[in-house]
Amino acid sequence: MPSPEFYIGLMSGTSLDGADGVLADFSDSKCRVAHYQSASLAPELRAELLALNTPGANELHRAALAANALAGVYAEVVHALLAHSGLSASAVRAIGAHGQTVRHQPQVFDGTGYTLQLNNPALLAERTGITVVADFRSRDVAAGGQGAPLVPAFHRQVFAQPGQSSCVLNVGGMANLSVLGENGTVLGFDCGPGNALMDLWCQRHTGETFDKDGAWAASGKVLQPLLNVLYAEAFFAVPPPKSTGRDLFHSRWLEERLACVPGARAQDVQATLTELTALACAECVKRYGDGSRRLAVCGGGARNATLMRRLQVFLPDVEVIATDTLGLPAQQVEAAAFAWLARQALAGLPGNLPNATGARGARVLGAIYPG
Repeated sequence: MPSPEFYIGLMSGTSLDGADGVLADFSDSKCRVAHYQSASLAPELRAELLALNTPGANELHRAALAANALAGVYAEVVHALLAHSGLSASAVRAIGAHGQTVRHQPQVFDGTGYTLQLNNPALLAERTGITVVADFRSRDVAAGGQGAPLVPAFHRQVFAQPGQSSCVLNVGGMANLSVLGENGTVLGFDCGPGNALMDLWCQRHTGETFDKDGAWAASGKVLQPLLNVLYAEAFFAVPPPKSTGRDLFHSRWLEERLACVPGARAQDVQATLTELTALACAECVKRYGDGSRRLAVCGGGARNATLMRRLQVFLPDVEVIATDTLGLPAQQVEAAAFAWLARQALAGLPGNLPNATGARGARVLGAIYPG
């Protein structure tokens, strides 16, 4: 029996719902999640990270301190994983730490653009004594790519069905789709907003950070005029490769479009935002899904019963399931992907898929900070 090959993956997504961490064993080149931990972000840190998505006063100083605070949250998750597993830090080969995306502007301004994930991997390495791999997206952007999505290669590793096409949909703050072709090909791209707009609206009107089970959306009705205006956004019609983020889908973008439904009930807007995510993702499956008969959903959106139900309505000939059914719980998939990307980096192996990101070629991703 092969010896365990432990890596830790850490992910805090654009939904800002907290940090997820997994202890993954890659012996036999398979991925088995041995332990999972999560930590919520303190309200003040969450607010600061959200504020840093747009230009503001003294933002370099604020961003540096927010990165330190986030590294502290990551370190707590790592120590909890070690405590629950009974492992020492020396038993873990590396940590893959994604960081918090606050700007995502690939291929613009000067032709290269940039993507920025707040993190302090050096501090994380100091606090854990474990090698840290971070800044996964920048090399892909430097090679002419979008820097996103990076999870399709991992999705192929763990979810591909030999001889059958299938799709994996990650619904975090944004939603991205991986199309796993029957012949081993992979296409991946962002579909549009996932939970970001729904969470924003929910917090504004209910005080809750997210719409649990999609229950609030279920109490409203879809406003078709608003849905039409939202879905008219040019991004939805752009062919892949493509990626997006809060740089486009933010509160001002929503508020400008709400003018078409003055006096709308808040729960009806929530229902419409949920419908937008479902519609955008389903249309991507229809256009690019290569005849897939299975859509496996991961990320926080897989826990939104209303969203899952609407996806199934839009895709009546496709089996819509959570990745839990396939052996990897929905909330653990992205963190596991960054554990896998750390493993790729230490082995000197590529982590991106050029046909997903648009990069000029396969690249080894991530900067390494020895423990």
